[in-house]
Amino acid sequence: MVNPTILSVDDDPAVSRAVARDRYRIVRALSGGDALDALREIKLRGDRLALMLADYRMPHMNGIEFLEAAMDLFPLARRVLLTAYSDTEAAIDAINVVDLDHYLLKPWSPPEQHLYPVIDNLLELWQTTPDPGETQIRVVGHRWSAPSFAVRDFLTRSLVPYRWLLSDEPEGQRLLAAAGLTAADVPLVVTPEGKPLVSPTERELAAQAGLSTLPASDFYDLAVVGGGPAGLGAAVYGASEGLRTILVEERATGGQAGQSSRIENYLGFPDGVSGSQLTDRARRQALKFGAEILSAQRVVALEEAGAGRVLHLGSESSIAAHTVVLATGVSYRRLDGTGLEEFAGAGVFYGSAVTEAPSCSGQDVYIVGGANSAGQAAVHFSRYARRVHVLVRQGDLTRSMSSYLIDQISGIDAIEIHPWTEVSGGAGDGHLQRLTLRDSRSGAEHTVDASWLFVFIGAEPRTQWLEGVVARDEHGFVVTGPDLVAGGGRPAGWQLPRDPYHLESSVPGVFAAGDVRSSSVKRVASAVGEGAMAVSLVHRYLEAQ
Repeated sequence: MVNPTILSVDDDPAVSRAVARDRYRIVRALSGGDALDALREIKLRGDRLALMLADYRMPHMNGIEFLEAAMDLFPLARRVLLTAYSDTEAAIDAINVVDLDHYLLKPWSPPEQHLYPVIDNLLELWQTTPDPGETQIRVVGHRWSAPSFAVRDFLTRSLVPYRWLLSDEPEGQRLLAAAGLTAADVPLVVTPEGKPLVSPTERELAAQAGLSTLPASDFYDLAVVGGGPAGLGAAVYGASEGLRTILVEERATGGQAGQSSRIENYLGFPDGVSGSQLTDRARRQALKFGAEILSAQRVVALEEAGAGRVLHLGSESSIAAHTVVLATGVSYRRLDGTGLEEFAGAGVFYGSAVTEAPSCSGQDVYIVGGANSAGQAAVHFSRYARRVHVLVRQGDLTRSMSSYLIDQISGIDAIEIHPWTEVSGGAGDGHLQRLTLRDSRSGAEHTVDASWLFVFIGAEPRTQWLEGVVARDEHGFVVTGPDLVAGGGRPAGWQLPRDPYHLESSVPGVFAAGDVRSSSVKRVASAVGEGAMAVSLVHRYLEAQ
């Protein structure tokens, strides 16, 4: 995008002029009202707005109030608050009020160090954010259709732009009629070339979106299984250090972290970063260094083949590599309440399901879980829902949630915590309409009207395909390093004259990183660190061969 538009609003003309830089197109305003008028003109001209910088202390309308109003006109524009040191607390609060991207302390001298890098980074993020108004892939479906949700969720998590059309609205009906279909045939995906796809598989969607689904080679130095933080970390470090690296992801890169609306305790991001932003950066970084990324490919078996390790894919093909990093992460545990399973994707969602947030506007949302992922979702959905009910089995959140999230939640009136509460069942006609809640102490039950339930409980590793090949603990997590020799002996079948390396599994050359590893720390930063550490051990393993 050449000369992206930046709006700078500050009642001090000198500050507004200081933001300007020759390579940017700057629109300046001296008050919030003037700035909104300028935005309306930009909107009417059909121009796109990349960035808004607003001073916090302005008469009549402060910077937060302005940004909140401006979001209705340009929701995709990046938002920056200009503050004095004494206003930093207000800036931090604005992160949740207007989804603030950054705040800048005035003065920012020298600008080469404190201003320009921030603007450059935000413009890069804006340029890589899909604009729904310019998308060509169209998805026609029903709001409560689980297959329709699966298509939207895959495209969203893969950062593929698309336009969502309801099957009972005129434009959706026209597309269905043109394809010779009815509302019973959804989901319908119409490609940019006008080709209709009825209930496409994730692999078909990936191919249409330009994602790789087949390996370019049959042998690699390093094969990474799983595209979460640990897998992406391993791919970045492996490829950057000269290893022929391939990453295989069953769905979309990012894992559970990629679904997070905002991660605020990740090192180096004081203003927080969304899971999709972090995933997109890591994915592009891996590709830049030459890593190959396969999407919508499921690994179904691991086999030792002499000095190589073979990964068998669900498509009946295989990949061989000198070494493997297992980074498949964990999945949320399914609720076993009466009638809940039939509403999966139709009112019951596992994970954040950010695609559904706008549809919750003005309604009650129920969230099950007391860890950070549930807290982040509660904060995110509170911007849309009338009320967010967080259901916790224990008496409070202090045992499982970071204090910064507990503090945020306590300051949001729309969020209500329900301690000692479980979901025992659900009911509805075609989609979730009612929930049965149970007091975990007394067993007493009551029913509430509810169409939206988001579940963030448990951590089940997806390692069934490793049965009989790699040692796992009683919960299915991969056992590595010192834990394999805790009893004084090496793993069964281990033939090397050394003990397993720290992240190495019971199969030499096969390492585990991130949440899938037994006794790992369930944090994004530690997962990335383990991915990098695994590559260091891969080098040690290869040098010894």
